Amino acid sequence: MTTGTFRSLRGYNYRVWAAGALVSNVGTWMQRIGQDWLVLTQLTRHNASAVGVVMALQFGPQILLLPLTGYAADHFNRQRLLRFTQAAMGVLALGLGLLTITGVVQLWQVYAFALTLGCVTAFDAPARQTFVSELVGEEDLSNAVALNSTSFNAGRMIGPAIAGLLIAAVGTGWVFVINALSFGAVLCSLGFIRREQLHVKEWARRSRGSLTEGFRYVWRRPDLRAVLLMLFLFGTFGLNFPIYISTMTVTVFHAGAGRYGLLTSTMAIGTVIGALLAARRARPSIGLLLVAAAVFGTGLILAAFSPSYELFGAVLVFIGISAQTFTTSTNSLVQLSTEPAMRGRVVAILLAIALGGTPLGAPIVGWVADTFGPRWSLAVGAAAGFAAVLVGIGYQVRYQGLRMSIDAGRMRLRWHDDGL
Repeated sequence: MTTGTFRSLRGYNYRVWAAGALVSNVGTWMQRIGQDWLVLTQLTRHNASAVGVVMALQFGPQILLLPLTGYAADHFNRQRLLRFTQAAMGVLALGLGLLTITGVVQLWQVYAFALTLGCVTAFDAPARQTFVSELVGEEDLSNAVALNSTSFNAGRMIGPAIAGLLIAAVGTGWVFVINALSFGAVLCSLGFIRREQLHVKEWARRSRGSLTEGFRYVWRRPDLRAVLLMLFLFGTFGLNFPIYISTMTVTVFHAGAGRYGLLTSTMAIGTVIGALLAARRARPSIGLLLVAAAVFGTGLILAAFSPSYELFGAVLVFIGISAQTFTTSTNSLVQLSTEPAMRGRVVAILLAIALGGTPLGAPIVGWVADTFGPRWSLAVGAAAGFAAVLVGIGYQVRYQGLRMSIDAGRMRLRWHDDGL
């Protein structure tokens, strides 16, 4: 097996895919910033709950459509499915952009576009995640997943900064239009992929019970149950950065769109670092997830007490590293430990938990920000990180023999790690 942080890029298919994805990721993050800013400052009077509703509508379909999306990722041609979903997302971005540019956009329309986009994304995400295994093969899967995260977070670093400048210069609508054009890069990359070089595995058999096989498979695996429960807590109440950053920017630091975009890009520096570090690991462990969740919780507490815009931005870098380490390592860990024929459905469950928990957590976090202040919403995220740590420790105590002892006045941990 080859080694190196960027080893997956040696393959033609993954290299082509990564180039198109990077362009699209920049556009996607531009739209996210534009959408949040549109709702928070133009369509409402700094209403964080409205931003939470948008997030809930956009990510809710991950849960509602879970049986269908996982089934599609395992049974349909993923390359063709991605062509359809990417084109549909481009059309939606263009529609919202035109409504905004013409000055007729209303809050309910943003809600409708967010819901429709969520439905399309629910089919796109598991197909896109599992398509990576066809591009590189099993030996480089963990590296490719991490490089995908690097690309996504490079977009998070570049896109928000560009969006902030464009919003100030020409308005929010053009941000959506540019994102619509960026989907063309992914469609072109899908067209250039060499089918004869794909690592296509055996397709799952179609049967009446195949929709629920993914749930039964996960339920029989205590390791997967523990990791996915950690991810649920982490993602539902912790990964609400649009609310954290936008409300802190507007109501605490009294800054504008440019500085909001800069804060999001600053955190992306940390997420890119976290993704690159993950790319160097052959296989992550549950111990790494515990450390990442603990650092994440601690970072959010420090952010909640940050007295200045600059210090808040500096802390976001470390939060980004820990958040990306946790999410990327979870993705790699679950894919590597799942049978190829079940991978689409299990990844759909993972994504539904990571993104679909937002409809539960985002409105709550938004309400906390509106009622008690943005700093308290950060405390909710910190609590989620520490709760994930407790779940991981509980799994290790029960299934991996973790034991705590006091030796010469010092606490020592001992366990036998033979799996996740």
